[in-house]
Amino acid sequence: MRDVAIIGIGQTPVGEHWEMGLRQLALSAVQAALQDAAVERVDAVIVANALGGNLSGQNHLGALVADYVGMAGVEALRVEAADASGGLALRQGYLMVAGGAAETVLVLGVEKATDRTGSERDTALTTALDADYEAGPGATPAALAALLMRRYMYEHGVTLEQFEGFSINAHANGATNPFAMYRNKLRPGAFAKAPVVADPVNLFDSAPEGDGAAAVILTTTERALDSVPHPVRVRSSAAATDTLALHNRRDLLFLTAVNLAAGRAYERAGIGPDAIDLAELHDSFTVLTALQLEAAGFAPRGEGWKLAAEGALGRDGRLPISTFGGLKARGNPLGATGVYQAVEIARQLRGDAGENQIPGARLALALNLGGLGGTAVAHVFEAVGG
Repeated sequence: MRDVAIIGIGQTPVGEHWEMGLRQLALSAVQAALQDAAVERVDAVIVANALGGNLSGQNHLGALVADYVGMAGVEALRVEAADASGGLALRQGYLMVAGGAAETVLVLGVEKATDRTGSERDTALTTALDADYEAGPGATPAALAALLMRRYMYEHGVTLEQFEGFSINAHANGATNPFAMYRNKLRPGAFAKAPVVADPVNLFDSAPEGDGAAAVILTTTERALDSVPHPVRVRSSAAATDTLALHNRRDLLFLTAVNLAAGRAYERAGIGPDAIDLAELHDSFTVLTALQLEAAGFAPRGEGWKLAAEGALGRDGRLPISTFGGLKARGNPLGATGVYQAVEIARQLRGDAGENQIPGARLALALNLGGLGGTAVAHVFEAVGG
């Protein structure tokens, strides 16, 4: 298989873009990525989207986007895996280039989450759950995250206040990210006092859904080194699944899909978790962040929360995460999240992250989850050249 690298990136701010539809958001990110890569066309377009049919009344996004961005005629398709759509789309683009099916691939994540509010949006979000045994009886992603969090607190003797370090870190990083939905810092002690969403999950514990689009352009590393000053190599890519319904899992407090995907990514990259300089995790709920840290080998079971409490996850810590705010502060553009992670990591490894830069970063991990971990996608990225 051929080496693959990112040569162009683009993104829109995450927020409430009521004046723009899916296609307009897509165009903005695509144009930025094409300009960054100094290319005009690609061989294939892969679109990541979770809820276009539910919230925008629009499916068939491959053809729609290819046409609207001026590339009608190219191979184009949509990838859907709930919140993990972006990561899985990136993996499909990686495989196309690595396998020789294409020389240059555009991977786009786009989501319009705010055109529907209240029960309409909640109903759409539940389509990531088991329709018969979770969504049908009335469960929501927040409610199931609350069950996980309550069990985690019980099993490991953790209080709600001890999770606050995750959100404090995310907001501190989001405050200096002009693309972030929320740029306010979170004061210590405020976390546990926020309004409850699903006890014990509250507003400061869960990531807000937002509209957004992000794009990366992939090609072979050989071509990349001749095309741009600082390409970012996709050193490895992996994906795995777990049971969709929580009640079918052997162990509620172990994200098996994350463990498998991260383990495969480490093995294919020829590294262990200790080699990672920074990570972008899927922090839609803080308990999922703690569980990802444990399943991906960064902390023993029941101690993922300690990394946040001890300050190990900040920009000057031993494993910086959410370096541009994560889902919590940057916002959660659902199916586009995995592509935002790739864009943010590329900025770090290219050395153009501005105030959010992690000095000397060479290797980074992205973990993108679908729902409550039914799907997990892991990528290891590496700075090359320069």
